[in-house]
Amino acid sequence: MTDPEERTADPAPGTDAVVLDAKGLRALAHPVRVQLVGLLRKYGPSTATRLAERLGVNSGTASYHLRQLGAAGFVEEDTGRGNARERWWRSVHLSTEFDDPELAEREPEATLAYLQSVAAAYTLRTQRALNELQTMPRAWRDTFDMSDWALRLTPEEAAALRRELRDVVARYRRDVPEEAATAPAGAARLAVISHLLPELDAPAPDTPTDTP
Repeated sequence: MTDPEERTADPAPGTDAVVLDAKGLRALAHPVRVQLVGLLRKYGPSTATRLAERLGVNSGTASYHLRQLGAAGFVEEDTGRGNARERWWRSVHLSTEFDDPELAEREPEATLAYLQSVAAAYTLRTQRALNELQTMPRAWRDTFDMSDWALRLTPEEAAALRRELRDVVARYRRDVPEEAATAPAGAARLAVISHLLPELDAPAPDTPTDTP
């Protein structure tokens, strides 16, 4: 996943983010498709063969899922690179947004499949970082972090925490062409992956009782 030929990404046309509707949600409810979109956004235009090698699947599988993603508007053919033998693909958007409780209720199976696919992709990214940790430069190795904090919050407090976390991340430079071009020397891509995981099966603390 470090092929320099695919790291020089052309700025993708279209909008910065795609907001999932029912059609898009169903189209992304597959782990291979989530990973394909992620690879095209990270490394830039590529072919089904190269993407298949990265994912460890056959090129026919990658081609099929790319066509499905194309039909749903997530990727498109990069006609400036393609030829009679190779078909190149690029991502249409830079990110995906899904925050529609009503859609989640209408499409529970697609929602679960999509979120499971995203979680699996996050796990793979974390495992890759771990595998490369010892060979990273010390300065980057020292930035790596895996932490969890147990909090006891109301739903309203949890929602506020999520907004605050997003606000913090938004203060930093995004890895998009227009901002990455002005990044200082030494800047590199860094993924911030956050999880807010309600654990409703955890027992409540014992209620203190008065003693005589």
